[in-house]
Amino acid sequence: MDYLQLAGKSILVFGVANRKSVAFHIARVLEATGAKVIYVVRTSERQRSVAKLLKPQAEIFACDVEQEDEIQRLREEVGVRHPRLHGLVHSIAFADYGDGPQAFHETPKTAFLRAVDISCFSLIAIANAFRDLLDPDAAVVAISISTTRMASENYGYMAPIKAALDSSLAFLAKSFSQFSRVRFNAVAPGLLKTSASAGIPGYVDSYLYAEQATLRKQAVRTEEAAHVAAFLLSPRSSGINAQSIVVDAGMSTNYFDRELVRRAMRPE
Repeated sequence: MDYLQLAGKSILVFGVANRKSVAFHIARVLEATGAKVIYVVRTSERQRSVAKLLKPQAEIFACDVEQEDEIQRLREEVGVRHPRLHGLVHSIAFADYGDGPQAFHETPKTAFLRAVDISCFSLIAIANAFRDLLDPDAAVVAISISTTRMASENYGYMAPIKAALDSSLAFLAKSFSQFSRVRFNAVAPGLLKTSASAGIPGYVDSYLYAEQATLRKQAVRTEEAAHVAAFLLSPRSSGINAQSIVVDAGMSTNYFDRELVRRAMRPE
């Protein structure tokens, strides 16, 4: 039974880098439903490496979203082969942690603005470029984070940028509602084990703590976030728009877990 009703639908997926990528897991779930996935990666080098992970017939395009002309070129290339898209996945984020952790008030302007461009504005630019290819009932799904209100020192300025991404979804949903029923939502997972997260200073300790803070004492798996993304891309979620769906295994309700409090107050 095709419960998600995605079979035969064409969905553009941005952001596959390797097997651990959220976008890779989303694409696998989509393909299992019978959807046609069109992949977009950042560079031609990444295009070649990702091709080794996929079926020989997979369509993979390269596009550096920092370059407006490349986004427009991508739109033209995709449009030739796919005059109608039923979904779009934005799983793109970038922050330069090369200098290690810094106090938030010391965030370099250039680093912050570049991260905004790649991680947030790219969604607006892509949506605008592909608006005439999107089916009137298409769905756009971005990858956010479970909370932007917790000031994690090591995650730093990316949390405010994800907050801007969440807000942009609402404004895009409103803007597109003037000429379509295209929906804009986000999957907001807790800490995941991805290659990108491994580059965040101190991430492993945060990940292990988050795992203990979940109600089940088991970290959120990337495929769990991917399943929610597939649902949001499907007609089954037609009543959900301009929302961020948190996937954190109950972590946000469990900060005062008895055992975590005991360990903090009586460290062994």
